[in-house]
Amino acid sequence: MPKFITIGYGDREGYDRTAKSVRDAAHAHDEVLQKGGALMGIAGPPVQVRNHEAKEVQTEGGPYMTAQLPVAGFAVIEAPNMAEAIKMVSQSPCAVAYGVVEVWPLEQPGGVA
Repeated sequence: MPKFITIGYGDREGYDRTAKSVRDAAHAHDEVLQKGGALMGIAGPPVQVRNHEAKEVQTEGGPYMTAQLPVAGFAVIEAPNMAEAIKMVSQSPCAVAYGVVEVWPLEQPGGVA
């Protein structure tokens, strides 16, 4: 089955202004996804890694890209197609609490995973 990488963006302000019942339902939805095999995690502090021409590893703390909202978490999900992947993440905390979730197809060399 195809795999998708999801990136959730959201902040405390959006989370806090979302009704508790909606947040609780979103967390319960994430638990169902996890029990079904989704790999999920909250985003920790990022580190950029460079090794241009394989000559010297350089690291720098912080994100490479910036967005209107901070990265809140990541997941790897399986779904038969993009439409089903979107449906799966549409009830996640970031999607319902004034954030956004990106869904990226995880493609393998030679085709989709």
